[in-house]
Order: sequence, then structure tokens, then C-alpha cells
Amino acid sequence: MRKILIVDDEINIGLLLSKFLTRNGFEVATATHGNVALEMLSKERFNLVLCDFRLEDTDGREMLKKIKASYPSTGVIIITGYSDIKLAVELIKLGAYDYITKPLYPDEILNTINKALETQEALSKSYPSDNEQASHGKKEKTSNSSELPEEFVTGDDTASRELQKQIELIAPTNYSVILTGESGTGKESVAKAIHLKSNRKDKPFIAMDCGSLTKELAGSEFFGHEKGSFTGALYTKIGHFEMANGGTLFLDEVGNLSYDIQAALLRTVQERKVKRIGSTKEIDLDVRIIVATNENLTEAIQKGRFREDLYHRFNEFSIHLPALRQRGNDILLFAGTFLKVANRELNRNIEGFSEEVVECLLTYNWPGNIRELKNVIRRATLLTETNKIQLKALPLELSTFARVSAIETAVGSIQNKESAKKGLKDAALEAEYETILRVLKEVNFNKTKAAKILNIDRKTLYNKMKAINLE
Repeated sequence: MRKILIVDDEINIGLLLSKFLTRNGFEVATATHGNVALEMLSKERFNLVLCDFRLEDTDGREMLKKIKASYPSTGVIIITGYSDIKLAVELIKLGAYDYITKPLYPDEILNTINKALETQEALSKSYPSDNEQASHGKKEKTSNSSELPEEFVTGDDTASRELQKQIELIAPTNYSVILTGESGTGKESVAKAIHLKSNRKDKPFIAMDCGSLTKELAGSEFFGHEKGSFTGALYTKIGHFEMANGGTLFLDEVGNLSYDIQAALLRTVQERKVKRIGSTKEIDLDVRIIVATNENLTEAIQKGRFREDLYHRFNEFSIHLPALRQRGNDILLFAGTFLKVANRELNRNIEGFSEEVVECLLTYNWPGNIRELKNVIRRATLLTETNKIQLKALPLELSTFARVSAIETAVGSIQNKESAKKGLKDAALEAEYETILRVLKEVNFNKTKAAKILNIDRKTLYNKMKAINLE
């Protein structure tokens, strides 16, 4: 079992994090002072340290330096109460895997921890002679699971079957792959599925969010750096290409990379070699690259924002992920899977969804796609006190959408039965109602945006919505 050390002088935060992570399968220890945490690290091996930036006896910067100096293969995530880009850059240069600001959100913490552990395990696997590992005794064996993630739903709909067919086709090859589709359609899950169905399944799968990289950090994150190669380089850092050697490197939101980093990437991809910043030694690479984007890279090429030669290096095969609204009844398969996971996380036993909720899930537009559905189900699971999720447990935009759909159905039924011609006033009211409804749908029932588009104030919009029973 992987071990996490939480260092925070706020006892309540440490306790909440400890309970949450324990429920998610981690072995957790806590410390309220930096010197206590360092003593614990000297006696026991931890895979990851979550450290608050402000402690009574020290700060996160000093803790990070000491941990990376003595235990370089232990991952460190810094938690702080305020956001500062300069500080984030400094901490990552010093060796922090990431930097999380309060308030803490369970999804964000768990996702960051899993990625940090995956990165650290890949690093340990690539460099088994690490001195710190030896000082703690026998090195723990690390490996990637060959099973698909629990939340990867194959699906029975035509769009889902076609997606699965393409995954099965491309997985056994070494082709680079571009994954396209709207934000939230599950591109990282598909990339992981391709990896786990390939001959590289027992090698590292390293995911990298290019959208969060600054220009200053990108080179070090991709290629690594040697100790002393620039101001602040206090240790040797292994880049993501090296971490993924033998396995798969997944680059999310690749269209956000700066042009000069694209040029460096092209050279690495072409030559299949990487050189750390500050080093003259070239390291041979055997890495499969999967990239993802929710923008049109062809348009980005035409606008001079993306290199055409790099695009063609990546585009040996492409897969377009369908939007959730295009996946028919598979929406319910996703919802059922997310409910199962949420039941386990929250220690609940909810059996399913009411008929109203099922209808809403199937007809809602899902602009946030699978990611939005997952968050909706987790929230509803937390709020539900009965054996089935009811409409009132859904977020306002979904419950409002369900009510609008019901009103539309009722109005449509009445209109079909009417044979007499409407008066001018009735026709005008109906046109006004349809316009309000259309605009509300377009802005996902954001009343401020709707009022602005309709060129009326919010109070007038509320009154008109009330008149058609749409508060």
C-alpha cells in the first residue's frame, strides 16, 4: 500500500485529508511540525508528502529542499492558502511535483496525488539504484496495472463501439496518436486504455498537462535538468520523456505549448534522443507519444500558432472522441459507473436514479461532457438520502432544464390539440416564451447572461419566467 505523509499545523485539515485518503486506499500518517515530519521520513519510507507551505517551525520551501536533498525519490506536493505564480515556479524548480491552493477539493487532490505517485513510481523504476531507496531497505516493486480504469466505460452505442474499435486497432502499434474532442470527453482515459492494451502496458504511462506549463518550466519538465544548470537548480531533475522511457507519454492540451518548446519537442521526437538542460549527454528514447487537444490544430497551423512539421509527427493516427450527448443510452452506463464509485467513496448505498432523473440525464446537453456528468453524480450521491437519486439532488441548471423540458412537452401537447387560430396576443406571448426558453438553453440557464442577450434587466426576466412557471 502506498504511504502518504501529511504535514499541516491545522489539525482539522490533517484529519480530514487523512480520512479522505484512507478511504481511497492509501496508508496515511500526519505531522503538525516540520521537524517531526523529517524525523518520520528518516525512520520510514513514504511515497508522497503533502506539505502545507506555512508551518509553525519552518515553511514549505525549506521542507521541500530538505526532503529532496535526503529523499529524492519521495514526491512532494505543496499546499498553500494563496496563489502566487512566481512561488509556484520556484517550488517546482526546487522539485515539488505540484502546488495546490486552498480551499482543497477532493477531486483535485486525488487526481494530483495519483499523477504524482505515477510519476514517482516511473522514476523509481527507471533508476533502481537510487541511494535513498537503499537506505530504507528493499525497494518496493512498482508496476502499471494491465486492467482498464474502472471509470472507462466501453459502451454499446454506435459512437462508443466505433471508439472502442479504433482503440483496439491502434493499441498494438507504436504509432503516435492525436486525440481530439470537446473538453471533458475522456481523452486521458482513452490514452490510458491505448497504453494498457499495447505491448508497453507494463512500462510507465506518464501524463503531462501542457495547459498548465509556463514557458519557464516547460523545458525542465519535458527534458529535465542537471544540478546547477541554472539559478535555483539545486538538484538533478528527470524530465517526463525520461520518466516515460519504454512506455507512453501523454501530452494533454498540446496546442497550448509555446512555439520554441514545439521546436525542441520536434527535435526530440525526430531524433529519439533527449538531453537534460545543462548536460552534454544524450539519452536514447523509446517512447510512444499520445497527444490530446480540444482545439483545431489545422487552424492553429494556419494562424502560425502550431508547427505543421510537429503536427505531422504526432498525427500518425487520430481519434475523435464523441461528445457525451452523442452517446445515446451509454450516458446511463457512465452515470451508473460513477454512482458505484461515489457510493464507495462516500460509504453510501444508493441503488439508482428516479425516472425524472433518467430522462434528464438522457436529454440534457452536457456541455462539460463526461467530466461534468461525473461531478453531477458525485454531488447528487452526497445530497441523496433515499435509495434513488431524485431531481432535487441535481444542480440547478439540470433541474431547471428538466422542468423546462416538461413544460415544453405539455405546451406542445396543448398546441397539437388546438384547432382554432390563436389571437395576435397569444401568438406574441408564445413567441416571447419560445425566445426566452431558447436563450436560457443556449447559456445553460445563466440568468445574467440570458438577460443581457434579451436586452432586459434580471428582474424583468425573473417576472417573465415566473409567468410561465419557470422560476
